[in-house]
Amino acid sequence: MNDDLLADLLAAIEQQLISPQTKYVAKTYDRLIKLGLTADESKKQLAICLGEQMDEVMRKKRGFDEKAYKESLEELPYADEDEEETTD
Repeated sequence: MNDDLLADLLAAIEQQLISPQTKYVAKTYDRLIKLGLTADESKKQLAICLGEQMDEVMRKKRGFDEKAYKESLEELPYADEDEEETTD
């Protein structure tokens, strides 16, 4: 992911974490922290999730699907890349 885009997404996440309309984002953040992720890791995972939803908006030329966003937040955390690699 482009660093500029990630910075913009992280800024959006910061806003979502304090907004009363997106309490579900703060709830997911708290859950990720309790699972042992750092604050930065948690925010990055939230930002990646938001970016994926925004990509859907652009590619499918449709409005933001808040339900799909909430569902994708529930699937966090993403597996660490090292954990995904398998050894033969």
